[in-house]
Amino acid sequence: MSTTRRLTMAQALILYLSKQYVSRDGQENPFFAGVWGIFGHGNVAGVGQALQQFRDEIRYYQSRNEQAQVHAAVAYAKHKNRMQTFACTSSIGPGATNMVTGAALATVNRIPVLLLPGDIFAERIQAPVLQQIEWEHSQDISANDAFKPVSRYWDRLYRPEQLITSLPEAMRVLTSPADTGAVTLALPQDVQTEAYDYPAAMFEKRVWSIQRNRADSSQLAQAARWIQSASQPIIVAGGGVHYSESHQALRDFVEKTGVPIGETQAGKGSLNYDHPLNLGAIGATGTEGANILAREADLVIGIGTRYSDFTSASKTAFQNPNVRFININVMEFDAYKHSALPLVGDARATLEELFSLVGDYSVDADYRARATAYNKSWDAEVHRIYNLEHDPMLSQGEAIGMVNSQSRPQDVVLCAAGSLPGDLHKLWRTRDTRGYHLEYGYSCMGYEIAGGMGVAMADPDREVYVMVGDGSFLMMHTEIVTMVQEGIKLTIIILDNHGFASIGGLSKSVGSDGFGTKYRFRDEAAEELIGENIPIDFAKNCESLGAYVIKAATREAFSAALEEAKTIKNRPVCIVTETDRRERVGGYESWWDVSVAEVSDNPDVQQARKEYEESKQKEQHYL
Repeated sequence: MSTTRRLTMAQALILYLSKQYVSRDGQENPFFAGVWGIFGHGNVAGVGQALQQFRDEIRYYQSRNEQAQVHAAVAYAKHKNRMQTFACTSSIGPGATNMVTGAALATVNRIPVLLLPGDIFAERIQAPVLQQIEWEHSQDISANDAFKPVSRYWDRLYRPEQLITSLPEAMRVLTSPADTGAVTLALPQDVQTEAYDYPAAMFEKRVWSIQRNRADSSQLAQAARWIQSASQPIIVAGGGVHYSESHQALRDFVEKTGVPIGETQAGKGSLNYDHPLNLGAIGATGTEGANILAREADLVIGIGTRYSDFTSASKTAFQNPNVRFININVMEFDAYKHSALPLVGDARATLEELFSLVGDYSVDADYRARATAYNKSWDAEVHRIYNLEHDPMLSQGEAIGMVNSQSRPQDVVLCAAGSLPGDLHKLWRTRDTRGYHLEYGYSCMGYEIAGGMGVAMADPDREVYVMVGDGSFLMMHTEIVTMVQEGIKLTIIILDNHGFASIGGLSKSVGSDGFGTKYRFRDEAAEELIGENIPIDFAKNCESLGAYVIKAATREAFSAALEEAKTIKNRPVCIVTETDRRERVGGYESWWDVSVAEVSDNPDVQQARKEYEESKQKEQHYL
């Protein structure tokens, strides 16, 4: 029996990917669900040929935009709790750099995705080739060097045998709970097609074990003592709760100790919305109760959170002068933030050990009652916003309420950027741990539709509701065609508010009156974009791409559209409705640091700067 197998580098790569598995808690599955790709001269003869040759081993999916295919892969991996993902291939030049945004998004959010951009010729004889970026100070550079700062692992393979050492390193990073993100292997187009006698063992099934690392025992004991001495503790539940599947451990801990939780965007759904100790969203887009108790807390227990500025309200959320932090995180970098007592380990394993160490500790009955009261009062506020009966157009809050009320508990709402994430964070009533999917680490416009497709592929038994503003829709919506091609069903709700409503509101808050944020014709006399609204027909746009389209101008029509959408199978549905950008959901005991011009001849800017400087004084340095 031969100990080697002669394959091109691209063939060896694709065959290797098809043999990689992961296992955790006795559950095993293939790590790669397939390969997304758009072919060009930089990958068609290499990776493209290999995907055709091994099409029975791993499935190829055709996308319409290279950035979108990465978003779809990331959303899929996020919904799968990082236990499965895709590889994404592109040609050189613009095909490759289109994926850079997706790489940054994956790395910021700690989501695994493998990127395989084509590259220039390793032999260099033909240089400069089509789409090559030349640099007069080095021959060893291409557009793919742009992936370096946004990748957790990066390599360029100049020889086919380099694959033997590079691929295990790529898999090490992709399957790491702490070190994961985008992995980029730049593939020179000539090397992709070169053959080599690879070890046959390289193509045997390999299972990567996802471990539940334990925190240091002495630090666990110290954490238990801190908890036992706390009078007003609060938990900040982040994405690590989901990725470690520690929902039951968290619930047990909360119910035993009475410590209430606030949820980050990534952590929303850690507990159901109606659990009496769930304060809901926390931080700059948080609820009143979560932000009040955060401000007063003498102990903050962060679970799987990286404390983004939205979570910490730009370091103003925790105001108690004696506040201390305990951070449970698989990533040492995040565990040490805010000068915390770091519990570096798996969230579920750590919570289970803490559960036994805190003994019979429980918060004071009055404190528990306060948290419960805040939960109830917030639900009443959500009910009010859901039922504004705003006329004539829907408010955004009402639209969220109708989707929430008419969807099933197990269904998924998905969003990424604009004003919708903040409103969803506050208003969406989570009834299932997988029912809320927000990409807010990178807040990437254009993620929504491609990401929704990824979730629908990951979990076809759930209905997926993508809520997207008109601004984000216009940036990237062509994966509707891919869903038509693949027979994928999801419901896309396009909220037409005639521009960039979120930044319009932010512009007003800094004194600039929404400048440059509305979709208006240019007024030639004033030489500004202050004319009538541009009449964009989103319904016709979606229809032309093959979607089933419903226009809804009223509350009643929108409700009927949601019910009609449920009857459509194997095809994306687009519901288009106009919303009033002036009717906004307010802030609740929170702040977000966005710098305001220090000098201006505009009185509104001057006033905004004064208020900014006052708020800035509340920012804390946790030493």
